[in-house]
Amino acid sequence: MILDRELRFVEVNAAYEAAVERPREELLGHALFEIFPDAGDGGRLLRASFERVISTGKSDSIALIPYAIARPENRGGELELRYWSAVHTPLLDGDGEVAFIVQNTVDVTELHRLKQMAYGGGLPEPAEATLIQRAEELQRANNFLLQDSSQLRDLFMQAPGFMAVLMGDELTFTLANHAYQQLIGHRPVIGLPVRDALPEVGNQGFVSLLKTVMSEREPFIGRSIGVRLQRTPDAALEQRYLDFIYQPILGADGTCIGVFVEGADVTDRILAERQQKLLLDELNHRVKNTLANVQSIAAQTLRSNPDPEAFRQTFEARILALSATHDILTASNWRGAQLRDVLAIEFGPYGPERYEFEGPDVALSANEALTLGLLFHELTTNAAKYGALSCSEGCVSVRWTTEQGRLDLTWSERGGPVVQTPARRGFGSRLIERSLRGEIGGVAALEFHPKGLVCRISLPLRGQSGEPLALPG
Repeated sequence: MILDRELRFVEVNAAYEAAVERPREELLGHALFEIFPDAGDGGRLLRASFERVISTGKSDSIALIPYAIARPENRGGELELRYWSAVHTPLLDGDGEVAFIVQNTVDVTELHRLKQMAYGGGLPEPAEATLIQRAEELQRANNFLLQDSSQLRDLFMQAPGFMAVLMGDELTFTLANHAYQQLIGHRPVIGLPVRDALPEVGNQGFVSLLKTVMSEREPFIGRSIGVRLQRTPDAALEQRYLDFIYQPILGADGTCIGVFVEGADVTDRILAERQQKLLLDELNHRVKNTLANVQSIAAQTLRSNPDPEAFRQTFEARILALSATHDILTASNWRGAQLRDVLAIEFGPYGPERYEFEGPDVALSANEALTLGLLFHELTTNAAKYGALSCSEGCVSVRWTTEQGRLDLTWSERGGPVVQTPARRGFGSRLIERSLRGEIGGVAALEFHPKGLVCRISLPLRGQSGEPLALPG
């Protein structure tokens, strides 16, 4: 007989009509389980076989199934228990979907002896009992095998690592689990050779590697191997990194008949390791730079402050300024800092009426933030000792503009004591001018106007980036 996907009769042959004692006209268009209902084990077994054919697109067989069918009304209409052996074969449509199921069924016991067993009409002869017992044992074994096979398939499909089975000389996909499908962008690969299913891997050496595994019958283990895959339709190739093994599948005669592929996508781990190395290299560079800065600050401060107590106070203040800028950079994973935040650190001890900031948001790189942080500390310290912040009426104005990748900043003090040009240049002046030029390629000029100090700063901006800073040079 032939059934459609809804298990309705589409066609039956004369042998089927004779077996079920129903004419073709009474069957066509009707559902199988409507005409031959069975709520017991036989009905469940038969329905499960049909569902496997529809879901897998592959044939399914039942070695022995007890299934009672009603006799025709003109013969009493009573139920008659029969034992059948059945093979269910799918017929596919143009899209490869199951459109119909062909059932080839055979009555495997004599009808009158099965009737005697079903209704207690007598015991079968020893040979008959042995035959039926073996058939029942075979069916139970088949049921266990089907159950185990289904469980193994579920485990295969749900495994966290990607797995696939490639068979034959053309390395044709016969199985691929969910993780493998996710890796390749859920492309339909079953039934296709690997060259056709994944054309982008052909020129990356993987097909020849699979061929080598086939010919030498030796497994290949790959660690952190890079591969470029198209993971979405019409998308550019995406770089991934894989740990995997190609395991040859050997036939009964020892020849290699396929390759089992198993592995894991370790792209996130590889990128994290590279990021960690980059950060460690950057940290090493930063520590060296910081120690050099501290050494320079200590040496210059000692020259300007021979008194130990004065040296301690000045040196501590400069180190704390450097530390405060480090705190800002640490919060951003050393990607950089905002100019306004670097300024605000130094003016924190003073009220908002003592300073004015005016300018757009400016993203500084780590080097720019560190250099300007020390520079603003020197200017603020000088203003607190001798300039606008040393008296209650004084105020500091900081204004800046950006144009064509450059920062132009003007520090202006007013309302403080009359400013006089110093007789000698101190460490603060040298730091302001030299650090800008040496560290970030900028320039600074100090103007000692009687009404207040003016410092003009200009430098090319590197700005923040979304990635950790690369090592200079």
